[in-house]
Parts: sequence; structure tokens; C-alpha cells
Amino acid sequence: MKRIIFILPLLLLLISCEVEGDLTRDVELTSPIPENTPPLATGNFMPTSGIKVTGSAKIYLNGNQSEVRLEDFSVSSGPDLKVYLSKNDTPLEFVNLGNLTSSTVYSIPTQVNVSAYKYVLIHCQQYSHLFAVAQLSQN
Repeated sequence: MKRIIFILPLLLLLISCEVEGDLTRDVELTSPIPENTPPLATGNFMPTSGIKVTGSAKIYLNGNQSEVRLEDFSVSSGPDLKVYLSKNDTPLEFVNLGNLTSSTVYSIPTQVNVSAYKYVLIHCQQYSHLFAVAQLSQN
């Protein structure tokens, strides 16, 4: 009897599995960077008051595309968090790289002169609150 109770849920699980379609399958949007590729710039995140953050931001050249990669990153939760590449440690002159998601790679538009931007910011756009700042150092 115990055997049937164990086997029945297992059979139901196997029968209910479906192959993912193209629209539901996770797709790797960026190609991996070769292991020994040094970053163009790096910076460790520092929190603003009341925020907890860990990790770093690194800029890599991946083919012809520059990318910001967040490594070992975590931040206090908040609404409408964005990743900015900024000329200042406040969001005055910046490029919005997109919503902060579980993704750790953010493409920088090709027309952006990466060397003119010295900071990566995590910013709550809805309430105009800066969460974290990483000052970039050129490597």
C-alpha cells in the first residue's frame, strides 16, 4: 500500500511534464566571456543610508558590445529599481541600462562612450531614491 502511495505521485509528475516552447524557454542573451578576460573597469557597491548591498560592478567588452556585469550582488528590495551607468555618483547624467532583475548582465548601448562614465548606480526611479553606488576604476 505504501508503495502505491509513493509511485502514484511520481507517475503523475512524469506524465504532467511538457517540453518548453521557444517562448517559455530561458534564453542566454549574451555569450559568455572567456575566463581570463580582464574587465575594463571595476567597482564595489556602497549603500546609501538604510540600504544593504554587497557585490561589485564590472565592465567587460564582449565582442563589440560593452556590458555591465553585477558579481556577487545583492541589495535591499525596493520598487522600480534601475541600473544606471552614470557620470556622477548621483543620477544626474546617466544611461538607464534597464530594470534590476535576476539578470546580472546589462548591455551598454554602442553609442555610449564608456570611459566617460565613472559610476554604476542602483536607483529607485519611482521614488527618486538612490540605493547603491559603485565607483569604477579603470583596469
